[in-house]
Amino acid sequence: ERAALSRAITLVESRRSTDRRVGLELMLRTERYLAAQPQGLRLGITGSPGAGKSTFIEAYGKQIVDRGERLAVLAIDPSSTRTRGSILGDKTRMQTLSSHPLAYVRPSPAGRTLGGVTKATREAILLCEAAGYRHIVVETVGVGQSEHTIRLLCDCMALLVLPGSGDDLQGIKRGIVELADLVIVNKADGERERLARQTRADYGMALHLRPATQHDVWSPKAITASSVEADGLAEFHRMLGMFLSEMEGAPTRDRRHRQQADLFDLVWREAVVDELQSRVDFSARLRENRSGLTDGTRTLAEALAAQLASLNR
Repeated sequence: ERAALSRAITLVESRRSTDRRVGLELMLRTERYLAAQPQGLRLGITGSPGAGKSTFIEAYGKQIVDRGERLAVLAIDPSSTRTRGSILGDKTRMQTLSSHPLAYVRPSPAGRTLGGVTKATREAILLCEAAGYRHIVVETVGVGQSEHTIRLLCDCMALLVLPGSGDDLQGIKRGIVELADLVIVNKADGERERLARQTRADYGMALHLRPATQHDVWSPKAITASSVEADGLAEFHRMLGMFLSEMEGAPTRDRRHRQQADLFDLVWREAVVDELQSRVDFSARLRENRSGLTDGTRTLAEALAAQLASLNR
């Protein structure tokens, strides 16, 4: 039931304390249910603005639903730092998927959360899986090198780049590139096709030089694609199949277990802050110390010391 799924995601995204308590109970039940279900695929799509993420997802997703399989797309939209508003226009860019009965497209504002996702993206993924969607695609905000949180939420992370973006140090420096399982040089058509092949070679070298860890099972690959001409999608599906084959069984479970532990550290810190800010006395101290900074009566160190001291009261 799409309406019920949408209401559930809205519930876990809510910042109201009463909604958070109900949302937590919902997630406890959801995780118990999913523990006995076969695992689906969680695919993260990231890349800079203009790399063609939405168009690529539309082309990829169309092939999934045409096979009779269900697909959910969680599209994270950037929020204004001034108004906190978001355009949420991803459904417009994914018109085929948005209207397909086997697809579910959910745009969500990033809000104040860094890392390219929202605070409730993990919960939204689990709710979509519980609703029967076996293919989950998360499209990040697309802000660049800081989008590391998506790595903790997906099985496979694909980085979309543009032709010509790998010919200098900025394009291949460590950061988001070394977290990717697949690098897709998108918009490889027309006059850009030759440049795209060179860019793929540049990223292939960068991925080859990436330091391995003890948990690495898969060697990252770089490919070219054109979402407009649907060229390269067959290669992407083939690479994705190879990845899933390599990660089948224990490696996938181990990766998700490590992700859970890392997410616990992240979510626990946020939960502690939310709990403290919900206390009237702590919030009053917080406003007082912040006012001291804005009117110049306190330094940052003094305000932090005073706020920390309030924890012991």
